[in-house]
Amino acid sequence: MAGKVVFIGAGPGDPELITVKGLKYLQAADVVVYAGSLVNPELLKYARPDAEVYNSASMTTEEIVSILVEKASKGLLVARLKSGDPSIYGALWEEIIPLQLLGIPYEVVPGVTAALAAASAMKIELTVPKRVQHVVITRASTRVPMRGSLVDVAEFMRKTGAVAVIYTGVHVIDKVVHELLQGGLGTDTPVAVVYKATWPDQKIVTGTLGDIAEKVKRERIVRDSIIIVGEPVSPPELPRSSVYDPSHSHSYRPRRVEEPR
Repeated sequence: MAGKVVFIGAGPGDPELITVKGLKYLQAADVVVYAGSLVNPELLKYARPDAEVYNSASMTTEEIVSILVEKASKGLLVARLKSGDPSIYGALWEEIIPLQLLGIPYEVVPGVTAALAAASAMKIELTVPKRVQHVVITRASTRVPMRGSLVDVAEFMRKTGAVAVIYTGVHVIDKVVHELLQGGLGTDTPVAVVYKATWPDQKIVTGTLGDIAEKVKRERIVRDSIIIVGEPVSPPELPRSSVYDPSHSHSYRPRRVEEPR
């Protein structure tokens, strides 16, 4: 009997934010490999009592893949718990390509990524009708080489009105601010930093590019945060979608013709 590896988006922190499909796979798995540095360990209570459980926090890619291949080759169902959604900064390619090369079946179950969890925590919409139609998901780093920079992102934002959602940047908040300003954004651009969105110790800090760095430092936030930059953080006017505007017709709500008096 062939085994299988299922990559499951565990969500941003709140264990109830795993999908029903992901939960069913987790409950059925013979083996669970979870990213202990990011995934809420509360999710492990849904695993079978006899399941083999591995914490990948201190492992290399080679060690993780070795477990996935070994267990699936024995016909076991392996649940690989990834934080957020596996398709957004999920270190997914390096684990699925070896499975592809070996012909081991695998599946990817989506989850709630931190960008969406941060917006929900703030009780906002990342898009603003008629004003903000583009959402840029990006990251900041000083150690990992990247193609392009936040300067390029800022230039795109300035031209299009896009909102930026920045991962792994709060520890270099000064660099983030500097590059966004260098790209043409103003110091009055609204910014929010959401620390550990959906976790019990969640914290939200709001401000502008002119003061957010100092505010974040005062709160001693240096990791596990999402930075949202742009108009959706604090819209200047009441946004209104055309979909529900009485003057806007569509296939579900044709234009009403008034009866002659």
